[in-house]
Amino acid sequence: MKKVIFKLGELFCGPGGLALGALKSKVKKRGVLYKIEHAWATDYHQASCNTYIKNLCPNNPETVICKDVRDLNLARLRNIDAFAYGFPCNDFSVVGEKRGFDGEFGPLYTYGIEILNMFRPKFFLAENVGGIASSNHGIAFQQILYDLKNAGNGYTLTVHYYHAEKYGIPQMRHRIIIVGIDKTASLSFKVPKPTHTGNFKTAKEAIKSDLFLSFSLNPQNISLSQQKITLIFLYIMFNNPFFFIVCSSSLFKNLSRTSISQ
Repeated sequence: MKKVIFKLGELFCGPGGLALGALKSKVKKRGVLYKIEHAWATDYHQASCNTYIKNLCPNNPETVICKDVRDLNLARLRNIDAFAYGFPCNDFSVVGEKRGFDGEFGPLYTYGIEILNMFRPKFFLAENVGGIASSNHGIAFQQILYDLKNAGNGYTLTVHYYHAEKYGIPQMRHRIIIVGIDKTASLSFKVPKPTHTGNFKTAKEAIKSDLFLSFSLNPQNISLSQQKITLIFLYIMFNNPFFFIVCSSSLFKNLSRTSISQ
């Protein structure tokens, strides 16, 4: 079977939540297997980098760079087809001071813009807290969207405020997810339909489920659809891999016309 591999790069990778979802997602279409593979990742927190390496790329530890993004030489990173970053939310969160662009962390999203301009990946996923929409009276979010839309070759954006509990996750965790597709592909991302509209899963149900136990013992035997339930413990331990699984698997179905970097 022919394979099409999208090489993934990440900023602010943390312990690997987004990457976990990305690397587990795959789609078969018209005799072609589409999947994502790790190229490089970076974070400034050593324990997070160690966890990422151990779980996701133990044979290539050098591809995880533990360094402050402000000290990185971005030009030395490998070429990529896909990009993910949950840029720091400290200055956008409703539980913080909401300093937005005036804070220490708010402007760090611009390093993602540099990556998009430098490598022009086929698609990207960016994630942040809901409070970003009102930070700096809404001006900050509109500027971020403008910059993302106009980076690289230009991107067609799909912006959605996800409620994790509506996708079978036993946690009321709400996040804004931005998916961008290179506009030259003439494609747009479709928001996945919620799987739970009222009968939400509880933590007790998730922990006691057979799928949870099966995943813990034999993760390779759990299908993509089943992971919507069993990835709850990974969701809590890491960031939100579920979202990347849903987004990337849906995205693959529309990328058969794109070319891949060598």
